[in-house]
Amino acid sequence: MPAWTFSQAMTANQQGLDAFANWQYRYLPYRARLTVISNATTTAVRETGTTGSMTTKQKSPVQGGATAGVQGTPFNAPIYDWIGEAGDLISWIFDETAGGTPTVNLWANLDPV
Repeated sequence: MPAWTFSQAMTANQQGLDAFANWQYRYLPYRARLTVISNATTTAVRETGTTGSMTTKQKSPVQGGATAGVQGTPFNAPIYDWIGEAGDLISWIFDETAGGTPTVNLWANLDPV
């Protein structure tokens, strides 16, 4: 099952950082359950998830307190999962809202259904 890890420092007030922008599975190759775990080093980051024409997570706070480059686990970060259809474009957008320079971490996994 394809998996993706992502970690990137953001600039102050950066908007629209898409964690899936360079993933080869950005367009789902088959109907799949997509699982995402994300966190950030500060509490001033918001995230929005979309699959096809559906918003799977409306702009919401990202769990803060993470360490740069350390992926969250089901024990210490929220899990988001949903079903996407073959050909859907997926995106997971981070927005920095407080003028800081946090690092965001993300882990994603696709399971065919």
